[in-house]
Amino acid sequence: MQGFDAWSLLQWPAMAVTLVAAWLVGAQHKRKRSWGFWCFVASNVLWIAWGWHDGAWALVALQVGLAITSLAAAPTW
Repeated sequence: MQGFDAWSLLQWPAMAVTLVAAWLVGAQHKRKRSWGFWCFVASNVLWIAWGWHDGAWALVALQVGLAITSLAAAPTW
């Protein structure tokens, strides 16, 4: 494949983890909601890695901000 860049594939697991996280935080059971929270944090890391490589600085800034606000709320989970 011409111009293939393995980093470009990182956006797909990032998207999948984000969707799973959104589904889990809507669960009725606290344990599933907690897993959803940590999945969101993992998706932040994946999006930051992809955005950094791709030069998508607004996405990186957004994900850093979301990660900070999520981790600030971590004690409540």
